[in-house]
Amino acid sequence: MVRDQRKYQGFSLIEILVVVALIIILATITLVAINPGKNFRDTRNAQRSADVTQILNAVTQYTSEEGNSVAGLSALAGTIATCDSANAYAGTEIGTGTGMVNLSTVLVDEFIVAIPRDPSRAASAEGTGYNICVTTGGRVQVSAPLRENNKEIVVKR
Repeated sequence: MVRDQRKYQGFSLIEILVVVALIIILATITLVAINPGKNFRDTRNAQRSADVTQILNAVTQYTSEEGNSVAGLSALAGTIATCDSANAYAGTEIGTGTGMVNLSTVLVDEFIVAIPRDPSRAASAEGTGYNICVTTGGRVQVSAPLRENNKEIVVKR
């Protein structure tokens, strides 16, 4: 009786399948833990929060340095709506289109570099995706109605 002295080198099909299955399981767990969709939504909301604050800071600086009230801003930029207590995101949209408040004519260059746009808004759109209104107490409120994950993005001063 002659024994087969050949030695096989390499991996068996079962070993390769087990390794591939483990890699797929680890990749799935990693994607679920990282959740890129949620991270992108959170990033856009963070940008919206920064934009809303930047717009409100420019409006506040304009009204304090120029000695104007919000009514003076309204006369220059267009009609700014009164805030609706039932809907925090109601107000007049900031932009250059009809019925919008064009803050760029008053604020840009002196108080802000440019009026920011909502991250999900197309660059060619007339509106910025941000709303401005005046509360009954005379405070200015800027909001981001296109927010995601039901996060509240409203700033007033």
